[in-house]
Amino acid sequence: MKTIELKQVEHSVKIGDQPKELPPTLFEDSLFVVDGKPIGFYLAKLPERLAKLVNVADAELNSTRVPKSEMRRSSGLHGDGDKDVRQYSCIIGSIPPKPHMRRAYATKSSVHAVESARTFVKAMTMAGRECLSLIEQISPEVYQVHRQAVEARVPEEWRFADLFTSSISNYNIAAAIHQDNLNVKGAVNCIITKRRNSTGGNLYVPDYDVTFNSADNSLLVYPAWRNMHGVTPIVPTHPGGYRNSLVWYALDAFHAL
Repeated sequence: MKTIELKQVEHSVKIGDQPKELPPTLFEDSLFVVDGKPIGFYLAKLPERLAKLVNVADAELNSTRVPKSEMRRSSGLHGDGDKDVRQYSCIIGSIPPKPHMRRAYATKSSVHAVESARTFVKAMTMAGRECLSLIEQISPEVYQVHRQAVEARVPEEWRFADLFTSSISNYNIAAAIHQDNLNVKGAVNCIITKRRNSTGGNLYVPDYDVTFNSADNSLLVYPAWRNMHGVTPIVPTHPGGYRNSLVWYALDAFHAL
């Protein structure tokens, strides 16, 4: 695995901008370093055990067995028949309080109570734990920083897959530029891509002018609270083409509960 020093660059990208179609600039297995300290890494191909778990999760997510939130964003589906392309997401794990929705308490995702979704939840839970094991193997320093941050800020009852709080699976959603300011500072996101018959959908970080290749069965470990980032347009190349991102993360909202 090569080591890449990420260096800050000037840019005019703002929160809410939609990334344009950008070719990936990073394809190889790489450890990312900022000011001499590792902050994350990219794996172009998952280990076999993790890949099997993710394949199960992806198949279940694409079935009718898992409840999803349907949505339609203007965030970049292109190609023939794009009006017929579905977009949806599914959140599992812990859900923080949402006073603006008249729910001033934390809870678990309702997906956990759906009998037909149990295989999906189990696969995602096990895959999250496998991601943690990989982080510990590849970069013990990143793992220790993540673990200490989560253990200090998240009570055990609100943890998911041991050292996250939640997971979101996004189907054909190309998020605009944003920054995950509500995440635990010091924690990392684990982002696994599943795709078929599609291009694009790569993660772009303007602060470092880097576009990560979101290849099928790739893993990006990155501190999403640290920088602005967004997803380039997803382009189905055949009917039924899609790009899923399976993301594990830790929210800071459970600290005072």
